[in-house]
Amino acid sequence: MVWDVLVIGSGFGGAIVGSRMAEKGAKVLMLERGRWWDKADKPGRSAYPRGIGDPWLWNQSAPERENGWIDFRNFQHMSVVQGAAVGGGSLIYANISTEAPPSAFEGGWPPELTYAELKPHYDRVAAFMNVMPIPEGQWTERMKFMQRSAAAIGEPARFRPLELAVSFDPQWRYAPDGSTERVEISRRFVNAQGEEQGTCVHLGNCDIGCEADAKNTLDRNYIPMGVRHGMDVRPLHLVRNIEPCPGGGYVVHFDRIQNGQLIPGEEKARQVVVSAGSLGSTELLLRCRDEHRTLERLSPRLGEGWCSNGDFLTPAFYPDMAPLHPSKGPTISSTISFLDGSQGERFWIEDGGFPNLLADQARNLGGGRIRNLRAKLLVDVLQRLLRAHPEPFPHVMPWFAQGMDRAEGVMALRRRFWIFGRRSLHLDWELPSGKPVVDAIIAMHKRLTEATGGTFHAPVNWNVAHHLVTPHPLGGCIMGRGPSDGVVDHAGRVFGHEGLYVADGAIIPRALGVNPSRTIGALAERVASLM
Repeated sequence: MVWDVLVIGSGFGGAIVGSRMAEKGAKVLMLERGRWWDKADKPGRSAYPRGIGDPWLWNQSAPERENGWIDFRNFQHMSVVQGAAVGGGSLIYANISTEAPPSAFEGGWPPELTYAELKPHYDRVAAFMNVMPIPEGQWTERMKFMQRSAAAIGEPARFRPLELAVSFDPQWRYAPDGSTERVEISRRFVNAQGEEQGTCVHLGNCDIGCEADAKNTLDRNYIPMGVRHGMDVRPLHLVRNIEPCPGGGYVVHFDRIQNGQLIPGEEKARQVVVSAGSLGSTELLLRCRDEHRTLERLSPRLGEGWCSNGDFLTPAFYPDMAPLHPSKGPTISSTISFLDGSQGERFWIEDGGFPNLLADQARNLGGGRIRNLRAKLLVDVLQRLLRAHPEPFPHVMPWFAQGMDRAEGVMALRRRFWIFGRRSLHLDWELPSGKPVVDAIIAMHKRLTEATGGTFHAPVNWNVAHHLVTPHPLGGCIMGRGPSDGVVDHAGRVFGHEGLYVADGAIIPRALGVNPSRTIGALAERVASLM
């Protein structure tokens, strides 16, 4: 065997398992389908997308042509947003690092997995990623509004700031003229893993790449630690198949993306860790079992137990109130929690935000770069408006939420035209699985909006089509006691295939009701400790 451990994917599962195994002295290879991104083009790195023509999207059907920032998958009743990057979803998520409530472990897990068992690993992730809440003197307008909103419905104790994987300068403060919200103001420093970063200056671009380097993403902590211990990280490597070797170990087949082409390759390892995310890990193992026939002993439960973690977004409008500035500051920073089930369902509300892409793009477009006359006129109008109103949506409150929906979704490979065409991943997710918790979330969003004098607008995608969007897919390779009720055991070991592991959100057997990154990380820390 060339490698002791081969890790497929570099998100919260793969980055942590790979780095910890390298730290133990194992020879580790990490294959990541996405690019290695940075705020500017460098050798081996791609600049964060910003313009209309930049590489925004990943296309699973043609990754050699489109291998951009976000993988957006559309299924019946459900769309899933995923990262495609060295560092996985940590580059596109909203920085929230939180423990799942003890109630999330009350059923559905193997008996070895309890909140108490996971607690030391939760603490280890939090310490390594240097998580902290926003300093009190830096609260965003949305965060202050969240606190007032909890009081307005008579529930002030349910509000609390959230811990973020972001580096803050305690001395930083907002200036009325916006002069402090600039990259130049960010304080540079070297973190505990030897990587240079900056402190947060509330640019609002958490989901599309932080120009200040303030996000404590996996490519700035766990992955550099693994590289220092000899881990080899290879971006733009899309794994296609895992095949057992006679006598033990596995050969991993992949396509390397280079110059618009897919170049086949393979590597061998004693142990393989699949960490390509809920959709990616499940699809890969389904292809190994049902298409390539290389892992035929995989559990019949493969693909089952999927959930959206109850993600839901509702915009509310406050035209007569002081601006809330949803495009300023960390994307999410606080919560009003109903995880105790007092509303009939378990969920929490967050202060959502969004980057101001349209405004940023219009500001940066120069007339010489636009040949179409109508487009030039449109950009000119936008730029004039932005000079008068620098932020187009200052009075919007994007109420966000997660909840404990039912893990009843099923993924499978199907042909588009019955017996013709290549099999593609399908997700069967039925409305009853998500409706109870979504209805409870909508009711609370409406209550909060009305109590604070806003105008409530339930999203069209839900009202008309009952279609949801989630950035937090869970399940598909769920934990169980054996192959009759799970794909992996409590330590991420795949039933029926020694030396094969899954370590990412795919192994979580039920909704958590909160942002899942620290739980995925804690499970990965535990998997690595038992390998």
